Amino acid sequence: MNRKKLVLASVVAAAFITGGILYAADHIDTPAVTNQTTDITDLYVFRAADPANLVFVANSQGLTSPANTANLKFDENTVLEFNIDKNGDNVEDLVIQCKYDAASNKMQVYGPVAPSATGTKSKLEGTVTAEVAVTAYGSAAVTGTGTTGIKVFAGPRDDPFFFDLNRYKAILGGTAPGFSNPGTDTFAGTNVLSVVVEVPKTMIGATGNINVWLETKKKI
Repeated sequence: MNRKKLVLASVVAAAFITGGILYAADHIDTPAVTNQTTDITDLYVFRAADPANLVFVANSQGLTSPANTANLKFDENTVLEFNIDKNGDNVEDLVIQCKYDAASNKMQVYGPVAPSATGTKSKLEGTVTAEVAVTAYGSAAVTGTGTTGIKVFAGPRDDPFFFDLNRYKAILGGTAPGFSNPGTDTFAGTNVLSVVVEVPKTMIGATGNINVWLETKKKI
């Protein structure tokens, strides 16, 4: 990426509440993004098993069958960027940027760091704070830990999002009164490419609530 400009390709937004979890989902996108490396499916933010840490999860390239999962690749020209708003003004105060390095087959993490510019254009900020080799499909998970305590995973995973799409359509069509319990998971058996970054809360430096949204940005 060499600090060249990146342009926004797609966005998923979520608000994080201390002690809880909220998520956003976007599995069927516009034709310009569907089946592209920029296609975000989900953003998750939650407290880690270690209560002193937060976990940020970016899933992309969804609805992939097990037969095609081994062919999924991260794109070295696409950056996954977690944007963190600490004061409620909907402007990012910190970013966590994840860039794939094809030469080493590693996902590299930059930040959390204050961005030099906000909005839809970015550049890689600071230096690599953690990196990890991409886990191959069907292999045991590989995790990496940086010197600041940041942990990272990158690779294919079963899509964790649960949604009964057919029942939802029936509700909209007036032929069903509500969702079944537990319902049928439309996304069962499909996979995503996942990047998971665990960060010490001290590196975020916020108290109370933070807003988090996810962008995929391509080099121009």
